[in-house]
Amino acid sequence: MNRRRFVLISCLVLFAIVAGLHRAEAAEKKDPSARWEPNIQKFETRDKEQFPPADGILFIGSSSIVGWDVKKYFPELPVYNRGFGGSQVIDSVHFADRIVLPYKPKTVVLYAGDNDIGAGKSPERVAADYKAFVAKVHAALPKTRIVYIAIKPSIRRWKLVDKVRAANALIAAETEKDDRLVFVDIDAPMMGDDGMPRAELFKSDGLHMKPAGYELWTKLVRPHL
Repeated sequence: MNRRRFVLISCLVLFAIVAGLHRAEAAEKKDPSARWEPNIQKFETRDKEQFPPADGILFIGSSSIVGWDVKKYFPELPVYNRGFGGSQVIDSVHFADRIVLPYKPKTVVLYAGDNDIGAGKSPERVAADYKAFVAKVHAALPKTRIVYIAIKPSIRRWKLVDKVRAANALIAAETEKDDRLVFVDIDAPMMGDDGMPRAELFKSDGLHMKPAGYELWTKLVRPHL
C-alpha cells in the first residue's frame, strides 16, 4: 500500500470515528438517559434468564446501590438489585417502564440524588424528580411502597452538604404526605463526633462505601422492608 493511499484510508477511518462520537454526543444531549441503555439491556437479558420474584423488593439507583450486595445483606428477603452507577433520579424515572414496573415489586428501595447534586442540580430539582418517580410508579402500581434512602453526607462532596440536606428535607416532607412512602435518614448515623462523615465508612475516594457503610445502611433500612 503506497503512502498516499494509507493516509487516505487513515483519514476516512478517523472521520468515521469522529462522526460516530458526534452522533453519540448528540443523542445523549437529546436524551441524557441514553448513556445507560447498555446497562438496561443487560438487566433485560438477565430477566429473560431469571425473572425477579413476584412481590419482591427492588433496589434501584446509583453506585451506592450497585455496590450493595443485597442478597448477602438481606438473605431472608426476596431482594434484587437494578442499580446503575453514576445515574441520577431522573434516570430511574426514565427507565421505570423497563426495570421497575414489569416486576410489580412490593417495595422499591431508591437511592439517588447524590450525583444530581454533584452535577449542579438544585435541591428543588432533585425533589421534583423524586416526585416524578413516585408518580410514575404509583400510576401503575398503586400499592407499591417506596423507601427512599437519604442522600449521604460524604467526604468527597462535603462542600455540597448544605444542598444535600436541603434536598433530603424536601423529600422527607413529601414522604410525610403518603403512608406508602418512607424516608430513611442515614445522615446522622454516618456522621462522627467531629461533625464530619465517618471515614471508616468510606473507600479511599471518600464517596463510595466500604462494607461498614453497607452494614450501617442495612441496619437502618431493614425495619422498613
